[in-house]
Amino acid sequence: MKAAGRSAGARLRDRLAASDPGLLRLTAGLRTVGAIAVTLAVLASAGNDVTHLVAGAMAAMVATFAIREKQRGAQAVTLALGLPVALVSVSLGAVLSERVLVGDVFFVVLIFAAVYGRRFGDRGTALGLIGFQVYFVALFVGASAGQLPGLWAALAVAFACSALVRFAVVPVTPSGLLLRLRQAFRARLGRLVSAQLALLDAGPDEMDKALEDVRLANARLHETALMIQSRLEEGTPDESTARLVQRRIADAEIAAERLGLLLLSARSAERADTLTLHLPGAPAPEVGRLPGPDEATAQLRRDLRALRVLVVRTRPGGTSVARLRNRLLGYRDEENLPAATPAVRDVFRAVGETARAVMGLRVALEGPQDESDDSPATARSREELDAEDAAIAGEEAEEAEKPKGLERPTTRAAVQVSVGSTLAIVGGELLSSHRWYWAVLTCWIVFINTASTGEILVKGYRRLLGTVFGVVAGILLAALVGRHTWTAFFLVLVLIFAMFYTAPLSYTLMSFFVTAMLGLLYTLLHTYSWEVLVLRVEETALGAACGVVAAALVLPVNTDRRTNELLVTVLERLAGVTEAAVGQLSGGPAGDLLDKARELDQALGDLRSATQPLTHPVTPLRTRRTNARYVVALLETCAYHARSLAATAELLPTHPSIAADPRLRGAAGRTVRNIVTIADRVAEEDVTVPVETGPSIASLLGGDGTARYGRITDRVLRHLERLDEAVVGLARPLSVPVKPTDR
Repeated sequence: MKAAGRSAGARLRDRLAASDPGLLRLTAGLRTVGAIAVTLAVLASAGNDVTHLVAGAMAAMVATFAIREKQRGAQAVTLALGLPVALVSVSLGAVLSERVLVGDVFFVVLIFAAVYGRRFGDRGTALGLIGFQVYFVALFVGASAGQLPGLWAALAVAFACSALVRFAVVPVTPSGLLLRLRQAFRARLGRLVSAQLALLDAGPDEMDKALEDVRLANARLHETALMIQSRLEEGTPDESTARLVQRRIADAEIAAERLGLLLLSARSAERADTLTLHLPGAPAPEVGRLPGPDEATAQLRRDLRALRVLVVRTRPGGTSVARLRNRLLGYRDEENLPAATPAVRDVFRAVGETARAVMGLRVALEGPQDESDDSPATARSREELDAEDAAIAGEEAEEAEKPKGLERPTTRAAVQVSVGSTLAIVGGELLSSHRWYWAVLTCWIVFINTASTGEILVKGYRRLLGTVFGVVAGILLAALVGRHTWTAFFLVLVLIFAMFYTAPLSYTLMSFFVTAMLGLLYTLLHTYSWEVLVLRVEETALGAACGVVAAALVLPVNTDRRTNELLVTVLERLAGVTEAAVGQLSGGPAGDLLDKARELDQALGDLRSATQPLTHPVTPLRTRRTNARYVVALLETCAYHARSLAATAELLPTHPSIAADPRLRGAAGRTVRNIVTIADRVAEEDVTVPVETGPSIASLLGGDGTARYGRITDRVLRHLERLDEAVVGLARPLSVPVKPTDR
């Protein structure tokens, strides 16, 4: 019974880790709710009235979510600096509330300073956010100069309670967060293997659903890998450990994705395209039963289950787990491969490679393992991993030149949001002289984490949609609660937790919970009415419209320009990774391929976010939406093959079956030139140089009579050929001419 209980608990933890990597959303919700609850308890015990309770609760929420630094010491400094900023802000809000013109002018100046402060990093962003939000709190509770001593005390209590919850009740250290992210990576890797197992058994009618599950599991695994990479420096003791973990995470991700692709190819009538794993909604290829004897299918099913056990097992499992590991690793040395077609045997080899990546990840994360039950194949894999670990070295990355003046994103955004806020103040006061600040708040929020007019439009639409439904919920909750103060505060805490837990998933849901919570706060302040909530919708629509107008007319960055800039960045980094990896595989000097691949992934993530206005379901430009999704999927395919080449190139000094081949540089030169040509075309429309096509990469290597695969592996050739095909495929949707080469 105890074992069953532990197993159920482990499954629950894995599910939670997979759905919320690093428990970031859960931590944010618990911290915020905890800070507010402690603040309310302290203020209520001191006999404060409802106005001070609401002000303290809102200040505690701001003091908690505004701090974004990763190191605890930096968080403490920012929190300490935030208190005087909050005191000054609430004082000015109270004093200037009766001086309409001066107060409005100061509010616009404060908004400009708060947005401009983002250029100074996380601390500047946090202090600007605290200054703006606390000024808003003063307007919300109708603060006056006579109430300032009580409000100062409430703010001091709120910041102290926020610090208590952050550092003592719900502490998060960089190393602890990284540990939870690693657990999430393991859980999501196990989910991917489960999806691949379902893909093996799916019938023709179930294939599209099974393929979509594999596609989603791949995307979530990659998302977790990027989250881990962004926190390695703070969460590991030294740079070499960070690079080692980064390498093992990349190996496991690439091996698992390759296993899924080979499994799909083995079940297909023809070779499955890598694009199928990256293009949402792409139809599954025509499939049948796995070719070969039924014994091979049964063996593969058993081995995928064994691989899942190796992935999700959190503790050493003794001899039985060691036997599973030894059997799977034996496939790398051609041991016990079944009598089946070459495609099916490739799947078994991929299972062995994934098992090796899982073992390397476990060694990197948990330290030395018990080697007493190792088979010869396992011992060889360990020797390869040890040699790779010893060969890891680092190089300093070059810093790119940063834009200046109005070209700096923070400066441009500060000017835009200031103009939009001015419009929102004027329009908001025409709607209501008491609630005009809702329009300003919406205008401010739609500019956060957006960089183009299209992104602002989509965010404004989502906020308005969430607000409309939130008003309905607020009416129902206000009627349910009535004048029961502590019941209302309890529901406020529940809604705040839901707001922070869902914020990274859906901005519409977050806006819904915010508006429902505000309905309860109005009830507590005895200012609730149907008219107030309807006014909230009107002010929200006005604020979103003012934000869109300001973004479109003042220093505009339209979506096409934004996506083109990011697309050029992705292509340049893709060319850099490919050229460096091919150079190393050709016998050139070793380079920092891991960092180059990481920069490529980050640029691709930025592009994916920037194309959301183009791929949004409500966009009327259907052809453009399809085109944007196709381009992003092709780029994800290119990035997968480039990462695989980089990972293989880093194995070069230590892997016995991989040797440098000087012919690669010339054969892959066409691919790099094509990437640069497409980037030039996107950057400058008058570029007319065509993309070249011609003989396959493999055929370009076979002209000197040398055994083609004696010096370079099949895998490198496959990745180069698929990358070359995907790059040529990019030419059509980007309107780049394609010309067959005579060479």
